[in-house]
Amino acid sequence: MTTMLTQLNPDSAPAPAPHPVVAVLGQRSRVASLPQHLPAGWTMRLATGLDDIRPEELVVLSGATVHGVQVARAVLPAESRLVALIDDWAAVELVSGVLTAGADVCVRGGHPAILAGHLVAVRRRQLSERWDNLEVTL
Repeated sequence: MTTMLTQLNPDSAPAPAPHPVVAVLGQRSRVASLPQHLPAGWTMRLATGLDDIRPEELVVLSGATVHGVQVARAVLPAESRLVALIDDWAAVELVSGVLTAGADVCVRGGHPAILAGHLVAVRRRQLSERWDNLEVTL
């Protein structure tokens, strides 16, 4: 049995990921207890607008609308991750509308632990995409 080892080119490997920051835009009361449910090292901050969003932050649009997601997707870098948080009772058209407009995930209200779980999943996808274009050397 032959084993092939590959070595990552250190010049092409992404920098270590900092602790995630969740930037929240919109209705703040919906996410007030979210920090208690985020993994250790994660932080949440209340952003003042789209121009206050930093690269690599996970963006929660609380009380998301189709138009709000469209604007966020148009303004923010393509690699930004958008989480649309909507009411439990929102119409299915809103769910499909925010996803079609560019949200990475749509979460119906509910418990903050559910939102935290979706944020962890979005972060994992974000990190895995950082490795997609690595140069591998033998």
